Amino acid sequence: MQAVELIRKKRNGEALTTEEINWLVEQYTHERIPDYQMAAWLMAVCWRGMDDRETSDLTLAMARSGEQLRVRERLTPVVDKHSTGGVGDKVTLAVAPLVAACGVAVAKMTGRGLGHTGGTVDKLESIRGLRTALTREEFLSILERHGLVLAGQSAELAPADGKMYALRDVTATVDSIPLIAASIMSKKLAVGASHLLLDVKVGAGAFMKTREQAHELARIMVEIGQRAGLYTEAAVTAMEQPLGRAVGNALEVAEAIAVLQGEGPADISLLCRHEAAELLVMTGVATTHHEAEQRVQEAIASGRALAKLAEVCEAQGGDPQQVEQPARLPRAPVVSMLTAPRSGYIAAIHAERIGLTAMRLGAGRFKKGDPIDHRTGLLLQAKVGDYLQAGDPLVEIHARSEEECAAIQQELLACYRWSETPVSSGPLIHEILRPSQNGAS
Repeated sequence: MQAVELIRKKRNGEALTTEEINWLVEQYTHERIPDYQMAAWLMAVCWRGMDDRETSDLTLAMARSGEQLRVRERLTPVVDKHSTGGVGDKVTLAVAPLVAACGVAVAKMTGRGLGHTGGTVDKLESIRGLRTALTREEFLSILERHGLVLAGQSAELAPADGKMYALRDVTATVDSIPLIAASIMSKKLAVGASHLLLDVKVGAGAFMKTREQAHELARIMVEIGQRAGLYTEAAVTAMEQPLGRAVGNALEVAEAIAVLQGEGPADISLLCRHEAAELLVMTGVATTHHEAEQRVQEAIASGRALAKLAEVCEAQGGDPQQVEQPARLPRAPVVSMLTAPRSGYIAAIHAERIGLTAMRLGAGRFKKGDPIDHRTGLLLQAKVGDYLQAGDPLVEIHARSEEECAAIQQELLACYRWSETPVSSGPLIHEILRPSQNGAS
């Protein structure tokens, strides 16, 4: 085979065979195909697309390009949960210990934040001493002993994806649904859980801006899972406004802890309980969603869910007292309240702009490798649909200096749209796609 022939086929809109895709990925992983040829093929995919079989073949080839953990050979059931990313999305931090506290093992490998969306690894590292860079042996040992592990992405898992993503990032080939699906699912298949729940965010603060895009991404990932023998469901959920009230690493950890204590904001608490219950039903641990939600609520009320998070943090070198007493988490030196400039109902909070503003405070990265400040961020005092009087608290700013705090105030105010009449925030969960019909339910 020759790379130029496979580029030509895809440029002309032809489907590649399984053998051709396997060869292409293997040769590129071993540096026998240069970046310029892979970049040309990726651009052809962006223009011409791939069918479901091609996308599944690409995903499997990428998953097999490196180490495979096969965690379901150690524990069954063992679940994985992935979000496509949003602003204030600390769902994994609460759902993982909730599910583990209900007796289902959770093997979670997660990434760092880039751009306006935060990363679970960065949030976890707000906890003093906690290690997310685990060896294969440490990952499996902690999983078997505690039924939960929260680790950073290993470079040994799906290395083809790492190479291809770095290339996509600099060749304007990120925005392709088949390539996004293959990137996400290759890492999930390499971990090797028995069940996977995907949370596909849609809206201003998500990478998928429309319901149609989000549905298609969710659909193809469920299809890939089904073809690969990984039971996969996908929830399409709203990301028009930030999720919960906290945006920023330590602030989001504290809010996830509040969810585990039964005290979190309504939207994030609802989504965490729903996704935890969905995982219990998926694995057969609960027979109905009602029964599953009761078990989740009991794990919260009994304190077992919070205790599980503290236990795993300690197993990974972290300070469990910061989980048990979140007031001990890192705190910014400057905390200032921005007040409402007018009276009225909040009609919209632009999630992406809120995320970018938090980045400017130091809570996120503008480019890979940038340092972050775990202490900084924003605490929203009101959400869409709330009525405020002029001068009421709007956003609590957690900053490194008075100057940084002052510099972002007008930018923050521009994130809000106001209404004279009552406003509804809309549904949080749009649809759930399951493999039985691979459609919405």
